[in-house]
Amino acid sequence: MEHSKVTPREAQRRRLPLEKHRLEDWIGKIYTSVCVVFLIAVIVSIVYFVTSKGVATFAVNGVSLTEFFFGTHWAPDAAEPSFGALPAISGSFMVTLLAALIASPLSIAAALFMTEIVPTFGKRILQPAIELLSGIPSVVYGFIGLTLIVPFLRDHVGGQGIGVGAGALVLSIMILPTITSVAADALASLPRGLREASYALGATRWQTIYRVVLPTVLPALLTGIVLGMARAFGEALAVQMVIGNAPYIPTSLLESASTLTSVITLGMGNTAMGSIQNNALWSMALVLMLMTFVFILIIRLLERRNRV
Repeated sequence: MEHSKVTPREAQRRRLPLEKHRLEDWIGKIYTSVCVVFLIAVIVSIVYFVTSKGVATFAVNGVSLTEFFFGTHWAPDAAEPSFGALPAISGSFMVTLLAALIASPLSIAAALFMTEIVPTFGKRILQPAIELLSGIPSVVYGFIGLTLIVPFLRDHVGGQGIGVGAGALVLSIMILPTITSVAADALASLPRGLREASYALGATRWQTIYRVVLPTVLPALLTGIVLGMARAFGEALAVQMVIGNAPYIPTSLLESASTLTSVITLGMGNTAMGSIQNNALWSMALVLMLMTFVFILIIRLLERRNRV
């Protein structure tokens, strides 16, 4: 049986698409590699710049680590300057933890309502509405807190209204969409057979939720909470508008306080680059960056546990 002969023109026509696909493949690889290298370079540059500026406070200006992390008096522009960042660090952790404690139960309950109770109504109405909240600028949240939450606390709870409590409430509203979205996605990804097996054994809906569903998705829920805390810890403008920005460690939720982000935003524009005050603010930025890395590490560990 004779094989059909392929003319040179036809062979060349067949090679053209193959060569074109190879060229597109190489262009895609080169473009992806350039983007990855650029991204790595940007990240390394940011980390190096912030680290070099933050370490200069201790290596060049002679501020001790003990004074910075455990000092309670922040007065960089005084006659005898002091650089105690403990009030700002404690204020950041305080409002972040309080916001997570307020937002986490509400977010998990909203996610359960959207996925387990009324999934059709939740997916069509509630989930887009909650996701819309994440697109609102932080200045809007701060303005709402300043005009609604602060007067409410002042009239019905006591104090001036501005303080740690107002900051925690504003942040809890801001991180609510983040935690809710992650929790809803985790609940929706559960296999249907898991719930049906629980119902087949005689469990009610609520028994299935708190004995089967919630323990199964617990790592994913914790991931959403940590993501919300990471956003709350780095939030600047909304907290700055309602927390009072007092450089003291608060003893009550109704007292004014300050956070790392509020001190940086208020002071960075009033200092000269390279001065000891400017370097001290960069040291605060370094603390923020390190805490971001800690949050990312926790999220990675929770994701690994969730995969297992």
